[in-house]
Amino acid sequence: MEYRALKVRGAFAFTPDTFPDERGRFTAPFQESVFAEAVGHPLPAVRQASCSTSRRRVLRGVHYTLTPPGTAKYVYCAHGEVLDMVVDLRVGSPTFLAWDAVTIDAERPTAVYFPVGVGHAFLALRDGTVMAYLHSGEYVGAHELAVSALDPALGLPVGEESEPVVSARDREAPTVAEARALGLLPDYETCLRIEKDFGPEARPR
Repeated sequence: MEYRALKVRGAFAFTPDTFPDERGRFTAPFQESVFAEAVGHPLPAVRQASCSTSRRRVLRGVHYTLTPPGTAKYVYCAHGEVLDMVVDLRVGSPTFLAWDAVTIDAERPTAVYFPVGVGHAFLALRDGTVMAYLHSGEYVGAHELAVSALDPALGLPVGEESEPVVSARDREAPTVAEARALGLLPDYETCLRIEKDFGPEARPR
C-alpha cells in the first residue's frame, strides 16, 4: 500500500495493491501499519460503518461534525468512481480553507483519511457509485453540519460539466463565511487535542 499527504494538513490518500485474477479482484483498502506510519497514530476506534449509493453527478457535502465531539473518517469507493474532496474547515489551521481532490476508482480503490474538523464532499462520476465510510463516532443528527460545496469562495471543481444533483439540505447549507460568522466552524487546536487521544504517538503531520 502506498500513501501520500494531501494539501490539507493531516489528510492522506492511501492506494492499496490490487490482485486480479479470472474470478475478479482482491484488495485491502485499509492496513493499520501503513496508516499509523502516515498519520502518526492508529486508526481511531470505529464507532460506525456506513455506505452511500449515488447516481452520476450527485454531489454530497461539504459535511463535517460538530467539534467537540468531533469525528474522523476513513472512506473509499467500493463501486463506481468519484471525485473525492477534502476541505480544511478548521479555523487556525495552517491550511485553513485549502482543499484537495482525489479521483477514486473502484478498480483501484484509493482511500482517504479525514482528520477531525476536516470537511468531506464528493461528486459521483458513474451511476451506482458506492462509497464506504469508517467513522470514529456514531451518527448524531444534531452534530452533523455542512457548508455549501457550491460556495464560490471554496472553488471546488463540481460544476464544469452540468448542474450537480444536490440534496435540499446541502443546497441550503451556509457558505464558509456564513458558517464562520455563526461560530459553526471547528477550532484547529481543539481538533488536534481530540486527535491526540487516538493514540500515544499522535502528532500533527
